[in-house]
Amino acid sequence: MALITPFTNKNQVDYKALEIIIENQVQGGMDYLVALGTTGESTTLTTSEKSNVIECAKKNSGKLPVVVGMGGNDTQAIINQIKNTSLDGVSGLLIVTPYYNRPSQEGMFRHYSAIANESPLPIILYNVPSRTGVNLEFETVVRLAEASEKIVAVKEASGIMSQIASIAKYTPTNFTTISGDDVLALPTTTIGGKGLISVIANALPSKTSELMHLALNGNYTEATKIHFELIDLFKLIFKEGNPGGVKALMHIQGTIENELRLPLYKISDSTYNEIKDAYLKLK
Repeated sequence: MALITPFTNKNQVDYKALEIIIENQVQGGMDYLVALGTTGESTTLTTSEKSNVIECAKKNSGKLPVVVGMGGNDTQAIINQIKNTSLDGVSGLLIVTPYYNRPSQEGMFRHYSAIANESPLPIILYNVPSRTGVNLEFETVVRLAEASEKIVAVKEASGIMSQIASIAKYTPTNFTTISGDDVLALPTTTIGGKGLISVIANALPSKTSELMHLALNGNYTEATKIHFELIDLFKLIFKEGNPGGVKALMHIQGTIENELRLPLYKISDSTYNEIKDAYLKLK
């Protein structure tokens, strides 16, 4: 699951709340944790804060593997970041596609290949064109999976089901296709997906874990029941962007302060109340 980074009302990282969130994930049946992804507002964290978040995740994760998010649009800068980050106890890296400068497919192939050549850890590709402005096409994913043993999976958040199916079909058997969208996690498993890096799991780890484990074991009838229970919340927590929605839900639960770092800002009162109503119905 993709960890949020909780903040106090004084705009400081709330490490005590982060410890509680991680413990909830461990107890809730998660298989691994992802720190410093998009959901973790990593672009607004200082280098020191990022290091502290990683250490907090490792310290409190029990035996769960910890994956660390990294990315950017300067290949050498990412390589330097990897070299300068303490990765002891980290199991893998989640590397988002370059944003803003919109490289070609060949550019992205060479970008990831250069990072894989320097990384001491396995790499999960992260394709989220709605944020980056560029789509990592399935042919490029297949090419990368075949070119480097370090590239072991892709977090697919394109929403293009035909592309996700093609990745699952044509990549090597030891390569993993992971859903990057809560609402598409169940259908993705039916076409070869093997997991989910979830946002809503921050607030509902047990429900999310149960849904995914049922689906991965082929029990789609029971998994669909949970999917339908959560469908309204799946939509609502992204209505005004991520992680504003899930942070609102966790504030409703009493876990965190409802705080984000600019340029992100808390969701509107109307959407907050919609989330609250949906959550109370779920309970």
